[in-house]
Amino acid sequence: MKKTLSPETQNDALAIAKATQKPGQVKEQTKLIAAGIEKGIAEYKKREKAKARERDKARKQQQKNKHAIPSNDDADMSYNEQESLFNPLTWSLAALLLLSWAGFAAYLFYR
Repeated sequence: MKKTLSPETQNDALAIAKATQKPGQVKEQTKLIAAGIEKGIAEYKKREKAKARERDKARKQQQKNKHAIPSNDDADMSYNEQESLFNPLTWSLAALLLLSWAGFAAYLFYR
């Protein structure tokens, strides 16, 4: 089961072979060089497809992991939010803010 290459690939290989042709080189030698170049192109395409599949698998795995992790982060985030609500520093800062606004309002009212 030998796959035939596209005519475009065959033309590219022949063009490369003719471009690197030496003086006195016969037509058969040029065709053999073109056939070698075709094999090289086919091998390159095969490797690139394999790399693309691996990249796609890695990307899908990364997306799957990314979607799995936020559920744990959401639980941690809600715990941190609850913890921050009961933090005494938070309440004291809120009280200071309210006192300062009340003082500012009183200053403007009695002025």
